[in-house]
Amino acid sequence: MALSPSEESRVIEMAWEDRTPFEAIEDQFGMNEQQVIRFMRRTLKPGSFKLWRARVSGRQTKHLQLRDPAVSRGYCRAQYKPRSN
Repeated sequence: MALSPSEESRVIEMAWEDRTPFEAIEDQFGMNEQQVIRFMRRTLKPGSFKLWRARVSGRQTKHLQLRDPAVSRGYCRAQYKPRSN
């Protein structure tokens, strides 16, 4: 899947956000968690990738199934892109 530079930037931003689950990235960009990890490994500098992996590994807010129901759905109105039917 080829992403534009602005889409790549948005995926990186969403991946770094604590409250944005991987499922939100998959909904918007079609990349599952493993694909996001590979993308981040390819795109970030090695040190930045290690920091990111340490940050998101096991983080409950990055996975909807582990998330406390009191936490919002994961992305704000500005992040929401309605799907065209």
